[in-house]
Amino acid sequence: MASYVIILVIVGYLSLLFAIGIWADRRSKSKWVHNPWVYALSLAVYCSAWTYYGSVGIAATSGVSFLTTYLGPIIALPLWILVLKRIVVISKQYQVASIADFISLRYGNKRSIGALVTIICVIAVFPYIALQLKAVSETFDILSGSSKSVSVFTDSTFYIAVLLAVFVALFGTQTTDASRRRSGLIFTVAVESVLKLVFFLIIGVYVTFYLFDGTTDIYNQISALDGFEKLATFSNIEASINWYFMIALSFFAIFLLPRQFQVSVVENTSVNHLKKASWVFPLYLLLFNVFVIFIAWAGKLLLSGELNPDYYTLYLPLAHGHKFLGLMVFLGGLSSVISMVVVSALALSTMISNNLIIPYGFIKALNDSNPKRNAQRIKNVRRASIFILIIGAYFFYVNFNIELSLFSIGLIAFVIIAQLAPAFFIGLFWNRGSAIAAKTGIIVGSLVTFYTLVLPFITEVFVEGSSLITNGPGGIALLKPYELFGVDFMPPVTHAFFWSMVFNVMFYLVFSVLQKGDYRERNYAELVVNASSYGELQENAFVWRGEAYVSEIRKALIRFLGEKRTTRALNLFYRKYDIDPQEEKADARLVNFSEKLLTGSIGAASAKLMISSVVKEQPVSLPEVLKILEENKKTITINKQLQQQSHDLKRLSDRLKNANQALVEKDRQKDEFLDTVAHELKTPTASIRAASEILFDDDDMPVELKKKFLDNIVNDSDRLAALITNILDLEKLSNGREVMDKKQHSLKDTLHKAVDGVYQLALKKQVKIDVNEIESINLYYDEDRILQVFTNLLSNSIKFVSSKDGVIKVKTQLTDTTVLMIFEDNGKGIPQEDMEFIFDKFYQSNNQNVKKPMGSGMGLAISRHIIESHHGSIRVDPDFIDGARFIVEFKN
Repeated sequence: MASYVIILVIVGYLSLLFAIGIWADRRSKSKWVHNPWVYALSLAVYCSAWTYYGSVGIAATSGVSFLTTYLGPIIALPLWILVLKRIVVISKQYQVASIADFISLRYGNKRSIGALVTIICVIAVFPYIALQLKAVSETFDILSGSSKSVSVFTDSTFYIAVLLAVFVALFGTQTTDASRRRSGLIFTVAVESVLKLVFFLIIGVYVTFYLFDGTTDIYNQISALDGFEKLATFSNIEASINWYFMIALSFFAIFLLPRQFQVSVVENTSVNHLKKASWVFPLYLLLFNVFVIFIAWAGKLLLSGELNPDYYTLYLPLAHGHKFLGLMVFLGGLSSVISMVVVSALALSTMISNNLIIPYGFIKALNDSNPKRNAQRIKNVRRASIFILIIGAYFFYVNFNIELSLFSIGLIAFVIIAQLAPAFFIGLFWNRGSAIAAKTGIIVGSLVTFYTLVLPFITEVFVEGSSLITNGPGGIALLKPYELFGVDFMPPVTHAFFWSMVFNVMFYLVFSVLQKGDYRERNYAELVVNASSYGELQENAFVWRGEAYVSEIRKALIRFLGEKRTTRALNLFYRKYDIDPQEEKADARLVNFSEKLLTGSIGAASAKLMISSVVKEQPVSLPEVLKILEENKKTITINKQLQQQSHDLKRLSDRLKNANQALVEKDRQKDEFLDTVAHELKTPTASIRAASEILFDDDDMPVELKKKFLDNIVNDSDRLAALITNILDLEKLSNGREVMDKKQHSLKDTLHKAVDGVYQLALKKQVKIDVNEIESINLYYDEDRILQVFTNLLSNSIKFVSSKDGVIKVKTQLTDTTVLMIFEDNGKGIPQEDMEFIFDKFYQSNNQNVKKPMGSGMGLAISRHIIESHHGSIRVDPDFIDGARFIVEFKN
């Protein structure tokens, strides 16, 4: 394929990534950009060109050994989730922006620790970046069929490196706060993770099912070759031991590689995203390895033994004339390279600026400048670091074209990074670990790694005739780099990892016991180790004694954050702790809060230096540190208990207030009840008395008139008797003293009796009563009482509908457990304000079609008690708008 075509495809692909990054940056709050899937897929930055190409190479030469790189993260995943959750919580609380910041924080924000961790990471990752660029260059040459370019200006890899540096600088340095999420960059990494997986699976399917007739066919052919057992089994116990150590090495890498810490911790926006990552990431790794062994075997069967096995994925389609498929494989490898280089360069540039350049020489210049200029300087430092790292890695690759496989260089980087493991993991769970112990362990472990792994390689390549490997220095056999102290059954990488860990852990533990850290180290050790206990204390967990003024701290913050952001942050702090903004002196909480604010921009060590320059700190003894922490913890606990008690008292007070209001309402209802009863009794009594007096005084009254007065007396007497009966009924029903005569009856028959009872009233108003949808259902109930309910509902409907066009409809609905009797009318309906009180005693709606409300107002109250005595319910349907609808519910 022509070189210019490949270059155009590369430029187009990088342009697409730029566009995706810009789109995601502008939609950082969108659910497409900010979700657990993006976070989980971004973790696949772990799969670099080493995975994409190198795994096939190691599978072709060493068999199943390539799996160790992926089994470590998968096996350790449950522990990874638990540990990572703690790391994320601590990192977000203290604005941690890199693994150097985190380890520095654990050991009291010591700048020497941050600088040492940064140096180790740069040493490990710098040649690793160079090897990624090497993979791009070599695959470009394979795809184009051209030889390696002799000039930088004609080398496409150089321009790819420049574009990658521009990409990182554009999306990674938009703000000085390195602890903030870079939505565009991470979304792009997630997209690349999907693409490289899809492309790798496609080439796997192509090789397995197009070039061969499936996995069985490949296995049958490869198993006939000499040396197959070496590729498919463990040769001896030493190989098994090597597996164990390689799995442990990859376990450390998933935590400690700068790019992994960047995506898993710094770019994490919610610990809840870890749940999705806990199964998506292992599944991703498993899918990536489904076809590795089959591609490796296919390459050994179909390709020349002189070809580099790392690139079998590219050679196989090209050898069979499928150039487009080869181009797709190349883009998948390019995606692996881009994501690894971009995230690594971003993480290292932050570490270099925050832990090397600023704390060692740049802090004074920043202290004397203004916020805008400081922000620009910090961004420029990081941008320069990015370009130096990536372009420097390119020239390292060009000038030191190391003849090692991608897999080998990756493992060497892992071993170097693993020197951070004791300080990181032991320090996470053991509060006695000190800064001097961490530094000593890392330095000693790194020296052992250099002696047992790097030095032999250098002497072998650059020193002709060296006997260091075969005889040891000065002929001392016990000091052979590859067989230190006589241990000769391990491969070089495993051997170096084993001895470096032994010395690293030993020095860490010994120095931690012999030399305790200062009070600040112990303070932060407690905060990290006992994060669950002290996490709630936040600024109260910081032990500090000295003299500090708010004005000086404010000035220091403004130099980096600006006036507006500083004012907003301090106002939030004052409100959180209920502190007077006019307070002149600062306490430990403000000192700690200020350090955390600056950590994201200039790193933990530099933030400590900056705040220390404007305060006067006094030393605190270790016992005092623990005492103050416990006192603060107790104070917070007591405050929480007081807040809970206050909340409980408020809730109780609200309940008492509601109960009192209910009592007042009941008292009012009682007064209204008595007033209404008195009025209702007085009206017929007065009428009877008046008619009786007239009859008594006038003996000559005509017979017809006398008969009329006597009829009035009889009607008022009946009304009085009915009223007294209703009051007695309501009283009995309310107190549960009414005994129901429950027998099996037909609801349909009972309803017809009720209709017959109100027939004359309906006929008089020309109201239609429709009972055609009533089903014949037998239930146990007191028929007289239920008849009373139905009659009341029907008579109420007759009162509320219009004459001549009034319609009342009664129907039934059945469910598995209930029978519903529904009474509907097309009257004026029940106003919303009446619905709450419609079943109260003596309550009468003013929405009747008569000038004066008729009845005693006790019908619905009595009906409700009757239905409840039958374990049912009666209610108004608030959603019925064409009149009124009452629903009577019986248990079936």
